[in-house]
Amino acid sequence: MIIIGFESSCDETGVALVCTERGLLSHSLHSQIAMHQQYGGVVPELASRDHIRRVLPLTREVLASAGMSVDQVDAVAYTAGPGLAGALLVGASVAQSFAWARNLPAIPIHHLEGHLLSPLLAAPRPDFPFVALLVSGGHTQIMRVDGVGRYELLGETLDDAAGEAFDKTAKLMGLGYPGGPALSNLAQQGDPAAYDFPRPMLHSRDLDFSFSGLKTAVMTRVRALERAGGPLSSEQRADLAAATEAAIVDVLASKSIKAMKQTGLKRLVVAGGVGANRHLRAKLLQAMHKLGGQVFFPPLDLCTDNGAMIAFAAAMRVNAGLVDLSDTSHAFTVRPRWDLHDICLDAGAAAI
Repeated sequence: MIIIGFESSCDETGVALVCTERGLLSHSLHSQIAMHQQYGGVVPELASRDHIRRVLPLTREVLASAGMSVDQVDAVAYTAGPGLAGALLVGASVAQSFAWARNLPAIPIHHLEGHLLSPLLAAPRPDFPFVALLVSGGHTQIMRVDGVGRYELLGETLDDAAGEAFDKTAKLMGLGYPGGPALSNLAQQGDPAAYDFPRPMLHSRDLDFSFSGLKTAVMTRVRALERAGGPLSSEQRADLAAATEAAIVDVLASKSIKAMKQTGLKRLVVAGGVGANRHLRAKLLQAMHKLGGQVFFPPLDLCTDNGAMIAFAAAMRVNAGLVDLSDTSHAFTVRPRWDLHDICLDAGAAAI
């Protein structure tokens, strides 16, 4: 079965083709970073309008790259939430229109499930069960994954997520948008031991996270440095970036290893945009080697939001028998706020 997937939850427009037997066939992505940079963050109305402009050219590009026509598509998948309401509606409307015109089933996909399963697109791919560290945008969670739709929340952030901590501290240092990648790049030039920032909840008995205190600590240090000597020097900015990154990575790695020990599992999957961070990857690879386990990451080009993860999650659900392919009613809604637990089998949701 050939599935076309649409992703438009925030500031990336993604389209992809996935075969339920052969995997990813083609994908294409347009990022809105350049458009939003002048505003210092995502402007929802501009994001929605840009999705409208990009989605059909990307669809034609993906089909051409795979050497396929619309007649060869068997099902349509789209991100139904969570995300920006207007942006979600663009992808959902296009997907449902495509499905209606071809009389195909349309499969709504949870954005975080897409991230959660995206490391299975890499080679080698992990077998179930595994522990997943999900670090995407406003979400930081540790999950036990026993299969498609079988997810158990082990821990989550109580306030700011790791991605928000990266972005907000980057903004404090005047690094612009998107802050996370800018901070990580600058951190390569700095000394992580230059400033002793807190590691919130590092030694708590649970697997929860909290990064708001770290953001406050960085803000306090930045203001103190500016009062003492004026604008930050390039060296100070690099050291602040390195120390901030080290604090976030230490907490993420420590909690992940604690989850491995508590569950007794030997496979760790890292998913979401922060999963592209070089320091986090190196730290987890080293820690898992000592633990005698394995760590899996999605391909770097699939760490951020993309259509491939949406089409692939739909394919996984189809293969698991969790999708009613006979439903071609095409009634739909989007869910800007949507708990991942709502789609879990133990919550009584055998299909979305």
